[in-house]
Amino acid sequence: MPRKTASGEEAAAVAAAIARFEAELGAAPAAEAEPRLSAWQRAALVEGVNAKRTVQDIGGGSRWLS
Repeated sequence: MPRKTASGEEAAAVAAAIARFEAELGAAPAAEAEPRLSAWQRAALVEGVNAKRTVQDIGGGSRWLS
């Protein structure tokens, strides 16, 4: 009995069906323990903290930089 192989279109359809099945019914991605900050967010936070440092005035007192 001769064996029949799938055409390229049939193979692509099977692969697409498997991918769709995995996307719909696959396990959800694990949640990150802590959300990551982008480099821009980290720089903004560092800059914001540094802006609140206390500095000495020329007159001997202290004031907030902001």
